[in-house]
Amino acid sequence: MRLAATLVCASAAILIFSILPAKAQENGPAQALFESANHEREAHGIAPLKWSDSLAGAARQHALRMAAQNTLSHQLPGEPGMVDRASQAGARFTTLAENVAQGPNAESVHQGWMNSPPHRANLLNAQFDSVGIAVAERDGVLFAVEDFSLAVGKLSVEGQEGIVAAKLRSRGLRPLGDASDARRSCEKGKGYAGSRTPSFVMQYSTADLQTLPDMLEQRIQSGSYHAAVVGACPSDAKSGFSKYRIAVLLYQ
Repeated sequence: MRLAATLVCASAAILIFSILPAKAQENGPAQALFESANHEREAHGIAPLKWSDSLAGAARQHALRMAAQNTLSHQLPGEPGMVDRASQAGARFTTLAENVAQGPNAESVHQGWMNSPPHRANLLNAQFDSVGIAVAERDGVLFAVEDFSLAVGKLSVEGQEGIVAAKLRSRGLRPLGDASDARRSCEKGKGYAGSRTPSFVMQYSTADLQTLPDMLEQRIQSGSYHAAVVGACPSDAKSGFSKYRIAVLLYQ
């Protein structure tokens, strides 16, 4: 059996190979690999991975190419790289990693990954929360792909602002209703925009809207501020790598 892993923070001839349809994989080797991965994580006290259809789509295309060319690689000639494959499939993430392997069955592929330090590290990486898995078969050999990520959800600007505003409200601040100044400040990237001068401006990028930056928490805990306005920037990610960009204006 052959293995390969990578981390980033693929003729006109008739070929004898196949990939199990997504529905068939629910009870096939891809599902077995998914269950094995989460079993290992549970055994190590790590949160389970969520299934990602977009990552599975990227993995499926790569597994097909590997089976077609009877080659194990993270990028085959003429194929987009891992980041581009995941991005084109619709995935949004802050971290991305991949395990690939070929073997006779899902169990041997999984054990091979667990016995290999870099593959094991991907499977047990607590920072990853999502995975997509696909398996293609050629002449009785399985070509397997696991794509892992720390996913970034697709939220509207208003949705992002609402989450952060709720956190500020829980800290005793009164969120102001008009987000226009904060939105312009977010897009400006430095300083603030608008007619009302804030007492403090915090601009930051994050994959986790539920967690406020330490500096912002410290300012809030000082008790000097009583109102805030939150503004989010529209996403400008040209690849799957993306984070939320937020501006918080505090007022005394």
